[in-house]
Amino acid sequence: MDSFPLLAKGNKAVNQDRLWDDLMALGNITEPGMPYTRRSFSEMFLKGRDYLRHAFEKAGMTTNVDENGNLIGRLEGTDPDAGVLMIGSHSDTVPSGGRFDGVAGVVAGLEVVRALYDAGVTPRHTIEIVDCLAEEMSEFGLSCVGSRGMTGHLQPAMLDYTGPKDESLRSAITRMGGDPDVISQETRDDIKGYLELHIEQGRVLESEELDVGIVTTIVGITRIEIIVTGLPDHAGTTPMHLRKDALSGAIEVVAGIRDKAKELSDAGEGYFVATTGEFYLEPNAANVVPSQVKLVIDTRAQTRELMETFLTFVREEMPALAMAQGVEVSETKILSDSLHTECDEGLGNLLLEAANELGLTSKKMTSGAGHDAVFFSRIAPTAMVFVPCRGGRSHCPEEWSEPAQLAAGTALLFETLRKMDAR
Repeated sequence: MDSFPLLAKGNKAVNQDRLWDDLMALGNITEPGMPYTRRSFSEMFLKGRDYLRHAFEKAGMTTNVDENGNLIGRLEGTDPDAGVLMIGSHSDTVPSGGRFDGVAGVVAGLEVVRALYDAGVTPRHTIEIVDCLAEEMSEFGLSCVGSRGMTGHLQPAMLDYTGPKDESLRSAITRMGGDPDVISQETRDDIKGYLELHIEQGRVLESEELDVGIVTTIVGITRIEIIVTGLPDHAGTTPMHLRKDALSGAIEVVAGIRDKAKELSDAGEGYFVATTGEFYLEPNAANVVPSQVKLVIDTRAQTRELMETFLTFVREEMPALAMAQGVEVSETKILSDSLHTECDEGLGNLLLEAANELGLTSKKMTSGAGHDAVFFSRIAPTAMVFVPCRGGRSHCPEEWSEPAQLAAGTALLFETLRKMDAR
């Protein structure tokens, strides 16, 4: 068979209409009244997987679900010893999420394989397209279930996490076609490179009118639980100067978190954001002074130094903000803490080279969201491509990327895979 064709601007091997039709068809596989929803481990998720499995096989790939619950399409290469080049992402969504987050990366991989067939090409490396199980936070309190498993980071204790109706994660993976009993802490050593396409989920590419982004860093994510404690009192009979209002203290804590995050973001030392996204108020009654507030802070940093600076603020300065309101921070707990991920510099350079050859405008950038690529980066050279999304909207029904934008990103995957296969 012929080797990979070299693409040129205006001569992209991918079929834009075919790519788009798959995305729209998968978007129609959604929970009734909840566009666009395919939660991991649900019946609707399995229907989406059936669509993908059929499409993989129609494209000439063999398919299987591995022990971790990942759906894999496999195209055998000409050299059994060359190893595997993998393209992947996920097809599950958040509730009322969107048609592009995750699934665009899976369909892009599928389209790369179909473009190979159209061009009469059999690659030297085996190509695998993977739909990773449960990249989004699942009802079992865990994200990136499938990519954790494939890279040796799904700990045995995690299989006992419980979800709806007290079902265990172990049982749920079995329902997806996996085999939790053979999941080990060993990693696959045959993966020689991993590529992932994703919508940006931000406004940078759109605002700068760029075709693609080359991800260099994926932020580390730390989630912090803070409990502010005061006293419950009668809302009508307790004078303002005698109150110990936990909510008033929590408001000052949230404002302090916002201000510190802005300070770190503006310092120019790397990407940093912090969000107070969860509030639990007790006793949550209109006629009672709040006695306790629990809040969860989601923080994301490009470097560990930035994260440590913020954590020092939380430990040493934040409690005084609550005390100024006559209440106290009674507990601060780290719920989860993951380090930032550096993408492979060599693969990043290949992407930039291919983008230039295709006539695509690009820039290096940081991902403020987590991805399956985080775990694959621990076992193989890994790189990510971002394509624009309208208004930066994501995790919502309005999530949108134009057909030509997705086709351009997919063509970039194709050309980069060509370069990787030639190595």
